[in-house]
Amino acid sequence: MKRIVLLCVMVCMGMLAASAQVADKRGVANVTRFVPYAAVIGMKAFGVESRDDWKVLLAKTAASAIITGGVTYTMKETIHEWRPDMTDRKSFPSGHTAFAFAGATTLHHEFGHISPWVSIGGYAVATVTAVDRVCRDRHHWYDTVAGAAVGFLSAEAGFWITDKLFPRSAVNVSVNPSGLYLCYGF
Repeated sequence: MKRIVLLCVMVCMGMLAASAQVADKRGVANVTRFVPYAAVIGMKAFGVESRDDWKVLLAKTAASAIITGGVTYTMKETIHEWRPDMTDRKSFPSGHTAFAFAGATTLHHEFGHISPWVSIGGYAVATVTAVDRVCRDRHHWYDTVAGAAVGFLSAEAGFWITDKLFPRSAVNVSVNPSGLYLCYGF
């Protein structure tokens, strides 16, 4: 049963990535940057066995995304690299690529033990995101390489920090209509 669910999730990832080009004329990366994170939540929701329970998985995923966003946008606001199409000076590093690689790294950590194809699929979608950004003249190749490094390292840092600061038994997650709350018990 788990293999069927895993196969369905991977097929959905591929279909979403392929159909994004048709759905969004601005580029496939506007959709694919979220596919690895969506796969993490989707696979967990469909009962695929992850390394962590829901609480820890959400804490690690949130830490990964927050660190990725903070590092990426701090760099964009301080470096001021021109985009290849000269629309603005926020090219370095690629935020789309950073989020895609952070999601792929999270997917690898949580579900890579099931099959190497889970990790390969996540990183393939992240790579498609990076290539799309370069092909659409929104980034230089080095912007996407830096974005991939930022995403990967930020996800690794998020996992490391979460493991060190929040023992699994001390993390509490609650979801209500006003939002998602992460709490740490002392």
